[in-house]
Amino acid sequence: MIFLAGTAGVVTIDGTVIVELIAFLAMLAILSRYVYPEVVKVAETRRRAIAEQLKEAEEAQANAEAHLKQAEAQLDEARKTAQVLIDAATKSAEQLRQEIKQKAEEESKRTVEAARKEIEAERERAIQSVRSEVANLVVAATEKVIGETLDDSKHRQLIDRAIAEVASGNGSR
Repeated sequence: MIFLAGTAGVVTIDGTVIVELIAFLAMLAILSRYVYPEVVKVAETRRRAIAEQLKEAEEAQANAEAHLKQAEAQLDEARKTAQVLIDAATKSAEQLRQEIKQKAEEESKRTVEAARKEIEAERERAIQSVRSEVANLVVAATEKVIGETLDDSKHRQLIDRAIAEVASGNGSR
């Protein structure tokens, strides 16, 4: 048989087409009876496995999110606790600094007061020493001017009066 290009013919039903149709139907019956149920069963098993894995993944994601929220809550709580501790330490340090400052000021006042008392005592000793020295000089000068020694009571009266006049600034010049 020679086929010409471009010519189309009507399908003729002959023995070959019938055999092919019977083979096709037999193959379809075999596939639908034995192969397709297995393929569907495997596909269904795979679909269930995938669904189960998706469910497990969603549960794992939910658990992870819950753990993340819990960790964030713990982190926030830890931050709050740390801030409270920092505030308490700052307050304690400030209080300690104030106490130390107060103690230092008190110690400084005591030291200044002790020094003031010591200076006053030294001043008094110096004044007494100067008075005694002035008294001795006055006695020596009086003895030279008068040429004799006065009695002790008169001598002390003169010295005390001279010192009082010098101390008050009313001494004659």
